[in-house]
Amino acid sequence: MNLRGISFLVSIAVRHLARRKRQTAVAVSGVAVGVGFFLAVSAMMIGSQNDFVEQLIEAAPHVIISDELRSPSPQPGTRRFGEGAVDLRGYKVRTEVRGIKGWQGIVEAANAVPGALASPSLTGGVTLRLGGHEEALAIVGVDPEVETKISTIEDQLRVGRLRDLETVQGGIIIGEELAARLGVKMGDIVAASTSSSKARSMRIVGLFRKGQAMISSNSGYVLLREAQSLLGRPFIINRIGIHLDDPYAAQEVAARLEQRFGYKAESWQERSSEFLSLLVTRNVIMYSVVSAILLVASFGIYTVVSTSVSDKRRDIAILRSIGFSERDLQLIFVLEGIMLAAIGVIFGWMLGYVLMEILASLRFPIAGEDESVPLDRSTRQYVIAAASSFIAGSVAAWLPARKAARVDPVDILRGAA
Repeated sequence: MNLRGISFLVSIAVRHLARRKRQTAVAVSGVAVGVGFFLAVSAMMIGSQNDFVEQLIEAAPHVIISDELRSPSPQPGTRRFGEGAVDLRGYKVRTEVRGIKGWQGIVEAANAVPGALASPSLTGGVTLRLGGHEEALAIVGVDPEVETKISTIEDQLRVGRLRDLETVQGGIIIGEELAARLGVKMGDIVAASTSSSKARSMRIVGLFRKGQAMISSNSGYVLLREAQSLLGRPFIINRIGIHLDDPYAAQEVAARLEQRFGYKAESWQERSSEFLSLLVTRNVIMYSVVSAILLVASFGIYTVVSTSVSDKRRDIAILRSIGFSERDLQLIFVLEGIMLAAIGVIFGWMLGYVLMEILASLRFPIAGEDESVPLDRSTRQYVIAAASSFIAGSVAAWLPARKAARVDPVDILRGAA
């Protein structure tokens, strides 16, 4: 069929819709509401998901190597007589000093990965004391200069900087909640000790904001050599954090390093696997709900086209008798559905934009601060909404269009006579 023939069929479809203004308006409104709410809901859900994943990626190193082994080393007797019927009893397990052996080589190997930066650290537990009040604290000894490059820890500080750990003797950074329980503020001095060391004075040089999901309220940061001295573990580290230019390569890098050095290497995907699986389920539920909204909207298109077919039976018979094919008649009514979907999509885009602007203007109190709703305004959501509407509209129009194409013009004209 040439272009002129298609334009003629389009003009017939336009006349059919124009004569049913009320039904056309209802069908268009249904599509517009469906598309608008699809955009608003998906923007809010995908935006919050992207924000959450970004926090997972940036709040901590992309790969963390710890002084753990996924499979413990077998006992010498088991190795020696592994294939024999040997039962070892009463042996004394050798106590090993925890820590990553040869960590300098691991850091070198990690830094050799393109776009990677490694930061060694030491973690352990201490007790903070002030005026008879005691609080347990998990400290992390870091190199501030490197740590600021591999994580966003410094962005979580209410006051202070990580670099202050280097300029203040015995500096420590703790959370606001812990500081409130101890009754201390910036510049105050607390006593820190372990079960094997004497108490030493530590000065508060920074405070983490409340409500940071990636930082426990009982976590604190000190200088690496300060942690080694305080915990009585000189020259020892038990964690290596690695930042990558491509966060999604973390699993591959972690697997390579673990296979090479034996120590447990966890990617951010492995550490957050439960959260990521929940996000997949959440997306399935979200798209199912909003797709149902668009499907319901397509019933309006089905009703308009079906009514048009019923009312235009005599006109259809005349068109068939003067040479219009079944394909031509199907195309007329399918074009009606596509037009309704197209107009509805345009108004739906406008409605969705307005709804997103309203959502963006809202502020919610989170951890004592007013936070806005993260939204995904990407073109992808507009394309998905439009494509879904066009498909639903075309199918909804095609069903009654098949009925119109099968009309026998002789029976209709004879009955009209």
